[in-house]
Amino acid sequence: MAEPLYIPVLPVRQHARMAYERVRPDIQAAMAPLWNLPPCPGVLPADLNKASWRRELNKVRGAHRRHPGWLDAPFAEEAQIPALAEILSECTGLSRLLRPVTGPERGTAQQSAALETARRYGCGVGVRVGVPGEWDGRTTEAVGQLLGQAGPDIPVDLLLDLGSVLPSRPDAGKEALRALDALHPLTAWRTTVVLSGGFPRATNDMLELGVLYEEPRADWHMWHEMRASGRDYSSRLAYGDYCVQPVTALSQEQGGGPPPWGLLRYTIDDWFVLCKVLNGGPDRTASIRAAARLIRDLPEFRGASAGAGETWLRDCANGPLTASKDTGQAPHWLRAGNIQHMTYVVRCLLQG
Repeated sequence: MAEPLYIPVLPVRQHARMAYERVRPDIQAAMAPLWNLPPCPGVLPADLNKASWRRELNKVRGAHRRHPGWLDAPFAEEAQIPALAEILSECTGLSRLLRPVTGPERGTAQQSAALETARRYGCGVGVRVGVPGEWDGRTTEAVGQLLGQAGPDIPVDLLLDLGSVLPSRPDAGKEALRALDALHPLTAWRTTVVLSGGFPRATNDMLELGVLYEEPRADWHMWHEMRASGRDYSSRLAYGDYCVQPVTALSQEQGGGPPPWGLLRYTIDDWFVLCKVLNGGPDRTASIRAAARLIRDLPEFRGASAGAGETWLRDCANGPLTASKDTGQAPHWLRAGNIQHMTYVVRCLLQG
């Protein structure tokens, strides 16, 4: 099976799972998502099977009938690890397409559980190495020790996770190359992925209602900088990102009522395009349709035939002000945003 071009970092939530399911088959074939369970603070291990994400996890597993991905629980509390390991191992065992994930900063119990799952099912393991700031050379030794536990018989994937890469972090590419220079020689990695998030964390006072806002895609530019570095491994790097949510969205707990405002999102070559919309009140429908029209009328808009994300934006823009049909809610806006983003990224990568 060919290794993926693109690794979207996604939460185990309905909007993300439906976005993955609704991209076109050729786009999905080029992707391998890194799925993340949300935090469950204080939940007893015996109650994890009743967690709100449990049913959605089953649907994520069902979505991976042909193509691989990784499954991680990065926010697991120490007491929850044995129960979560059993749940994740079950997901891996049913199709062997969802690979377990561990990392050098994880506890011994979590590392052992992930490696045992990889060994039992022959699926390999993802090693997620965080580089939130400057590269710490001591991490190399910790990764080497983890690889020693894995042994030569378990395929290993390097998931180098830079976290947020915004314009305020211009040296991220250099730090990533320092990390790769140290980690790449440690073993014959099956896949080497550079993950980063470039979508801004929007706040209420950051955006003006009904006005398009553009944020540079610093993470995308960083990846191209790395590819052009001339390293012997650079041409084999796979690209990964956090789609159209900020990195911090993964750690948000589920629940709560709908926010008073939301975002429509679109991705173009050098920019993320955002537009703030109302999520309540008598002007809600007009606000959402106006934002959809602004995006639809962009010179860079790829047209409704580009994918389900553009189709949704077109239908929303063309709808009547007297009816809210097709205006959606926050999960619909995220789903449409992720579909158009994932589709566009894969097509860009296929073009080289």
